[in-house]
Order: sequence, then C-alpha cells, then structure tokens
Amino acid sequence: MQGPSWDLVADVQLLLQFHFMQNAFVAGTLVALLAGAAGYFVVLRGQSFAAHMLSQVGFPGAAGAVLVHVAPVFGLVAFCVAAALGIGWVGRNVDAGHRAESAAVGSILAFSLGLGLLFFRLYAGSAAGIYGFLFGTILGISDRDVQLTFVVALLGLGALAIFGRRLVFATVDPDVAEARGVNVRLLSIGFLVIVALSVAITVQIVGTLLIFALLVAPGASALQLTARPVRALALSVLLSLGFTWLGVALAYFSDLPVGFFISTVSFVAYVAIRAVKGASAIRRGNFQLRGAWFAAEA
Repeated sequence: MQGPSWDLVADVQLLLQFHFMQNAFVAGTLVALLAGAAGYFVVLRGQSFAAHMLSQVGFPGAAGAVLVHVAPVFGLVAFCVAAALGIGWVGRNVDAGHRAESAAVGSILAFSLGLGLLFFRLYAGSAAGIYGFLFGTILGISDRDVQLTFVVALLGLGALAIFGRRLVFATVDPDVAEARGVNVRLLSIGFLVIVALSVAITVQIVGTLLIFALLVAPGASALQLTARPVRALALSVLLSLGFTWLGVALAYFSDLPVGFFISTVSFVAYVAIRAVKGASAIRRGNFQLRGAWFAAEA
C-alpha cells in the first residue's frame, strides 16, 4: 500500500480510490455530525455515564441480532432505544437530579451485560462479527449501512434542530423551564432516544469500548473553549468531523484500528486544550497577584 505524501490532493485521491473507503468517509461524516451535536448536550447535561451505558448496551444488542440472524445494526438500535426509554421512565426528574438516573443506568447496564454474555454463549458461529462491534468496523461498512446511517443521522439532527433551544433551557434551569410550560421530563426522554440513535450508528465507527471518542470528547473540548451554546455546538461538530476524518486517514495508511486513532486524537486534543487553559489561568493569576502587590507597595 502506498503511504501518505506531502501532496494533500494526491493523498485524498488515494484515500477515496476504493469504494469501501468512500463508504467509510461518508458514514464517518454522518456519524461525526450527529455524535458531535448530541455529544455537546451530553456533556452540558452531565449525562456522560448514561451515554457510556448506552454504548455498552449496544454489544448485547448486536449479539442478540446476530443470534437470530438479523443485521446487527438493528439490534443496536433496538437495545439502545429501549435502554434510553428505561432511563427516562425510572430515572431523572426535576427534583431527584442525577441520583435516580444513576441508579437506573447502573441497573440497566448490569442487566444488559448479562444478556450480552448469554447471547454470546448461545451463538454457535464465528465471533469475529460480534467482536467487531467492540472496536469498530468502519472499513467494512456496506452501502446499506451508509443508507441506514444517513436516515438515523437525519432524524437525530432534525430533532436536535427543532428542540435544541428548549433542551438548553431545560438543562441550564429546569425549574424555570418547567414553570414556563416546557415538559422537561418528556424532553429528557426524547434527548436520550437521540443519544441512543447516535450511539447505535457511532458503534460502527469506533466500537462500544471507544464510544466516548466521538460522543463526549468533542463536546467536552468545545465547552472548554467557549460557553456560548451556538458556538460550542458548532465547535463540537467541527472537532468531531476533524477527529473522524483524521482517524480514518491514519488507519488507512497504517493498517491500525480506526477506533485507536480517533480516540487517541480526541484525547490528545482535549488534554492539550485543558493544558493551555490551565497555563493561561496560571499566567492570569500571577499577573493579578503582581498587580495587587504593586498596588499595595504604592
């Protein structure tokens, strides 16, 4: 395989010369758009644990679908959406905060992992396809997977565009939002369903074990850079796109797992942003301390 060069145009042409790479980039772009947008709200609402649980539910969903000879992605969607509805039904409300939700998340996670073990033991065929959902199989995405990813991404992004403003309002001040007629509980359940759909299609890219790479890291990095909702949301999507495109390109030229590169790039970016912010805060603190010292001397 020809390696990368300093000619960016030639490298892009090399990346897209095969149909499976075209599918990888199209699916990766769709997943990055939805995961970046949904991930911003996940971080803003402090629901990273719920997103983690939904990613783990994806594995028994895929295993169950393979067991009954159905496309694994349908099992992913079914189990993730069912888990999201379960969290919303017995989980968060305005008064209980995160405590009830955490208990629901832990209970559903334990039960789903048990089901995953059962399905895996009952399956008599090759486990390679199931293992693929642990670490991602973007380079093996078919045209049908791309079409399904497009539909799911379109539905998720459309829902976020319609309810995004109210979701921010309900997240920042749920009591006031409830008083002004916003159905906070229903909105929370709807958002969890969107996260479930995001997880179901993101699993194809990075796998259930590395889901935070696209669903949490871009949003966390964006919120470190700006507190303005629209700007942070746009930045989260752009970072998600950048992480995905770079990860797919590096995987193609190195033959190493896509999930490894996407998770590594996103983690390094987050750590770098935190380090720069921390250094800036220290410099500002030292400057203010020196200013106070000179003022006292004067």
